[in-house]
Amino acid sequence: MAKAIHSMIRVLDEARSVDFYKQAFGLEIAERLDFDSFTLIYLRNQDADFELELTVNKDRSEPYDLGDGYGHIAFVVDDLDAEYARFQAVGLDPRKIVEFERDGALLARFFFVADPDGYQIEVLQQHGRYK
Repeated sequence: MAKAIHSMIRVLDEARSVDFYKQAFGLEIAERLDFDSFTLIYLRNQDADFELELTVNKDRSEPYDLGDGYGHIAFVVDDLDAEYARFQAVGLDPRKIVEFERDGALLARFFFVADPDGYQIEVLQQHGRYK
């Protein structure tokens, strides 16, 4: 069987992005690989093997065009309200908490936050299929 191991995004400022993901989700640098024209930074935390790969192209100075396709990465937390308050307290500017129902039953509670490059990140309350 295949196993998902990482997702990659391109970022402009390594330090700013590493700081955001550490502050928001407790992700630490698992490995940093520096090449002539780009750097790869693999981030992870103790709760999951899945990594976020940040790619920094050294000759890039303009923000990336994220396009009009809507995509995101998601993290699950034990206490959504506490995480929301923490995000607000450290100035990460989360969007409002949403309760999403299907057939009259709660499917998900979540909020979104944007990283420094504008990528949207969903933060979900652990519930149902979101474990």
